[in-house]
Amino acid sequence: MPDQNYLDDLRLAHMMADNADSLTMSRFKALDLQVTAKPDLTPVSDADVAVEDAIRRTLKTARPRDAVHGEEREDTGWGPRRWVIDPIDGTKNYVRGVPVWATLIALMVEGEVVVGVVSAPALGRRWWASAGGGAFTGKTLLQGTPCRVSGVSDVADASLSYSSVHGWVDSGRGQQFVDLMRACWRTRAYGDFWSYMLLAEGAVDIASEPELALHDMAALDVIVREAGGRFTNLDGADGVAGPGAVATNGVLHDAVVEQLAE
Repeated sequence: MPDQNYLDDLRLAHMMADNADSLTMSRFKALDLQVTAKPDLTPVSDADVAVEDAIRRTLKTARPRDAVHGEEREDTGWGPRRWVIDPIDGTKNYVRGVPVWATLIALMVEGEVVVGVVSAPALGRRWWASAGGGAFTGKTLLQGTPCRVSGVSDVADASLSYSSVHGWVDSGRGQQFVDLMRACWRTRAYGDFWSYMLLAEGAVDIASEPELALHDMAALDVIVREAGGRFTNLDGADGVAGPGAVATNGVLHDAVVEQLAE
């Protein structure tokens, strides 16, 4: 059961995820979906903007004193409580009709992520966690199955998931990542949020990316940690400050960080 301190926030996050799912699914594979390029040349669809705007409207009413950080709009508010939103994580998949994308909603208090919801309606999956309350997957807050990371203790027996090799080459740690891939039992590019949710479920043992923004990481962080894993930057510092992210079942973490070291 979720920590009572954050139960109301977790319920609110689920409600906002329900609304987001309705919006994203109504526009998924729509023939009139509008897609434009942001200044960094990454795509943004009308669904991305609609979802973030809807979540912001809800928060303005339900949590008017809280700050909000999102991918598509300017930051608003200030204070110890900050909501972090990625309206569609995996927009490139979304606009091409690939069902691997999700809405990520997180709450940070005093810089620590305390609530996270990841909702992937095209996969029929949702994951969530709150600080001290455990991590779960299921359809609703009251119908969740606990998530637990694997017990794999050797990199040679580990399954690694990532998003793309290109980013690693550009990061200057390309060779380190290739060596890690070769050392692992199995590698697959499940990509984006899904790598980390599979890790929380124990289906994957290592997930890592060289460059991620706060909105990409916040919701994933608390779910991985509450499932018993570790979530750090590439240099092994806990939290979502970057650079990049390394998530493991915990047992493998030091060995993976050492392998990826500059």
